Amino acid sequence: MTLEFERPDGDRPDEMDDGPRNGRRRRKRSRATVISMIVFAAILLLVVGVPLGAGWRVWYQARQDERPKSDAIVVLGAAQYNGVPSPTLKWRLQHALDLWRDGVAPRIVTVGGKAPGDNFTEAESGRRWLIQRGGVPADKVVAVPDGRDTLQSFQALGPVFERHRWSSAVLVTDPWHGLRSKRMARDYGIEAAASPTRSGPSVQTRETQFHYIVRETGGYLSYVFFGKSVKAPSETIKGTPAP
Repeated sequence: MTLEFERPDGDRPDEMDDGPRNGRRRRKRSRATVISMIVFAAILLLVVGVPLGAGWRVWYQARQDERPKSDAIVVLGAAQYNGVPSPTLKWRLQHALDLWRDGVAPRIVTVGGKAPGDNFTEAESGRRWLIQRGGVPADKVVAVPDGRDTLQSFQALGPVFERHRWSSAVLVTDPWHGLRSKRMARDYGIEAAASPTRSGPSVQTRETQFHYIVRETGGYLSYVFFGKSVKAPSETIKGTPAP
């Protein structure tokens, strides 16, 4: 005859393995919690860390003034008003002129197309200013009058560099635009450095600078992850009539 004994807590012998079983369940739940925390941390790092890192790179690049000996100085486009460069474009052209006079490169390349209804392109307006106002010989200024934004400009610029067998360039643009511009240039076969302007609307106040850094961070990430271009702040007013 088999006798069954009551445990002090009332459990029967066939229930004595509930303790280890519950322990295994608790360990599984604990591991699941740890995995969930790791996944959450990874998502948080992706959502917060990547933009912060990109923003720091935009800010850091903006503080650099890179002017190695190169094949060309490239002036990225900005608004023009019926053939007259806007203040933003004038600052870029003046800076490119200073670099050319310092012997950074033997030629200057202006880029940028025109908005519907415009009579002049940004590239043509910039080239005329450099020749007439800056005294640069006409054969030392090349206009690439294509592109409504930075990406389209580099798509047009890449074949020009390849045709002339140029490989390097110093890019002249606003400080916050430097990182994205360098990335695009390199993707189109141009070994690029950036020498930004230090004057103009994009550097007037700290609030303005912060706005442009945030915008360019989004533009840089949009290009890196999706291959899409976001217009730089100065590009949003193309074709606007002069006040």
